[in-house]
Parts: sequence; C-alpha cells; structure tokens
Amino acid sequence: MKKIILLPIFLAVVVLILLAVFFFMQSPAPVESPTDVKVFNIESGQEISSPLVVEGEALGTYFFEASFPIVITDETGNILGSSYVEAQSDWMTEDYVPFRGEITFSSKTGGKGFLVLKKDNPSGLPENDKEIKIPVMLIPSEYTTIKVFFGNSDLDLEFSCNKVFETEREVLKTEAIGSAAINELLKGPTESEKSAKYFTSINEGVSLLSLKIENETAYADFDERLEYQVGGSCKVSAIRAEITETLKQFPTVKNVIISINGRTEDILQP
Repeated sequence: MKKIILLPIFLAVVVLILLAVFFFMQSPAPVESPTDVKVFNIESGQEISSPLVVEGEALGTYFFEASFPIVITDETGNILGSSYVEAQSDWMTEDYVPFRGEITFSSKTGGKGFLVLKKDNPSGLPENDKEIKIPVMLIPSEYTTIKVFFGNSDLDLEFSCNKVFETEREVLKTEAIGSAAINELLKGPTESEKSAKYFTSINEGVSLLSLKIENETAYADFDERLEYQVGGSCKVSAIRAEITETLKQFPTVKNVIISINGRTEDILQP
C-alpha cells in the first residue's frame, strides 16, 4: 500500500525536476558586459622588454583627447616607466577604437610586473578612475656607462670657463647613445655630484630636439631655452664645452655643431 502511495509522489518529483531543467536550458544566457580594453599583442604572463609596443582597442569612453596613459610597474606597484597610447581613428564614439603606443621602462632585476592601462580621467575624481592590469614577466634591462662633462670648482680653481670634467652615469643600453648622453647632461649634476662640486652652466629645462652624426661631425639641435638670458663669454664657452666634450667621448665624433631650432648663426653670443 505504501509503495502505491509513494509512486505518484516520486513521479511528480521527477516531472518537476525535468521541467526545471527544461526551463533552465531555454532561458537566455547572461549577456557579458564589454571589456573596456583589449590588448592584441601582449598576453598574461608574457615576457616583455624595453621598449615595448602596445596595440589593441578600447571603448571611446576610455580616451580623452585621443589618448590614455599606460605604465609598467614591478610586482609591488613601483612605476618603472610611463607613456601614452594614441587612438588610431576617431575616438569620439562609444564603440571600440584601435590604439597604439610605445613605452620604455627600466628594470635591473626583472621578474613579475604589470602592464597597466589607465582610463584617462581629466576630472581627477576617484570614482572616475579605472584601469586594466595585465601580469607580465619583465626581462632585465641592459645598462651601459656613459660620461657627462660639467664644470667643477674644486678641480678648476682658476675657473677657466671652457674646462670641464667627466663624471659617469649608467643609462639603458640604446642605439641612440649620443642622445642618451646629452639628455643626462641636461638633467644637471646629481646631488652626490653637487657635493663633489660639479655644476652646470646650462639652463634648467633645456630640451634636445635632434642629434645626428655624419662624417665624424655631431649636429646637436636644442630648443630656445639653451640661450635664454645667457650672457658673458665665459658662460657661453662653458655651455659649449659641456655639450662638445660629452659628445666627443664617442669615437665617431670629432667635431660638434650646436644649433637652436635649426639656427647655427648668432646663437650663444657673449
């Protein structure tokens, strides 16, 4: 008798289970929200080295003025390099926009790190911040030693104006080693170098616009700040000496021609 009573209950439970499975299979799959940024050439865990090209696409809302920032960090979040990617088509859209950029970074030890793609946030409001982090493996950077030349009040007691003295800097290995040396020169002496009485006669904030070497002559072009409020033959001679000797450390350079925005005449006048 009990078996007869339990049988309908059992059948009813089976039917309910079958109906639940049927309706579950018929219900639409949840719609995934779009990924704001897609990177095409870098995968999670990939080994990367400097310089790194970053290509992909992002929603137009991720950009501001056709760009957004990217950084390379180590595993603990220390920034090793920063740059921007730029939209390769109209960014004023809510659709995906292709982007491309290049970033250089410095890592002596290598190891785990992150490529971070940040939503450009001109408002500065925390609620508008957003970022995509891709785990990467950092290949240790290669370094080389270069020289920069400054004045030194301890080594040149007579202050002969055009006499400069070398100090060493460690920079990332690059084919554009001459530009790297000049850019180190333009940074001025480090704190330790200042303590050793090194000083520069070059204005703060000067930029190297271009550098080319042809037939043992280096053509170094700077912006107008190089001669801003520069007066006196002694200071002019010191500026020329710092640039010239820094470039002549390289065996391919025998002569140096300095220009400002392409001008070689009437520049760095006493």
